[in-house]
Amino acid sequence: MRISGGIARGIELHVPRGDAVRPATDGMRQSVFSSLAARIPGSRFVDLFAGSGAYGLEAFSRGASGGTFVERSAKALSCLRRNIDAVSKSVGRDSGLLAAVEADALSVPTGVGEPPDLIFVDPPYEAIPEVAPVLFSKLSAALPADWPGLVVFEMPGEAVVEPVGWTCLKRLGRGARNPSVAFFARARPA
Repeated sequence: MRISGGIARGIELHVPRGDAVRPATDGMRQSVFSSLAARIPGSRFVDLFAGSGAYGLEAFSRGASGGTFVERSAKALSCLRRNIDAVSKSVGRDSGLLAAVEADALSVPTGVGEPPDLIFVDPPYEAIPEVAPVLFSKLSAALPADWPGLVVFEMPGEAVVEPVGWTCLKRLGRGARNPSVAFFARARPA
């Protein structure tokens, strides 16, 4: 698996051995970042359930100003830190612009300080029915009602995620056993 675009295009991303991490496919990331193109330069992100950090590192390669990765697996975090160093070196920017936090993604207060522009969420697929309602509830409480950012949520194509107070603006990929990504924005009061 490699960075698919931007300055660090082609940099290999390390993934821990075993099935603990299911990295976002190169094709799906290309589709996501084609859709997000104008939002990336200068943006700040949070990458929840980060694994290898593929989403956040792709954003950094394409001009994001920095962000935070949240991953609870020490094994995945070790690979993620190597990936942060490699991508930062490739783009010629300080790796200190990127933070890797060892924590459960549902315990991180994303509303502390300046809210991010983008929140990437790529949870284990089998956990989505439990994770999605809790996560969106916490985001609703932490983010301002007029937050202009997006939640970029990867899920299986057959999954249905309809969080209260959020609007799905776009969905890429569908169909059983295929990855899919939905772009959620805060619902605007009528």
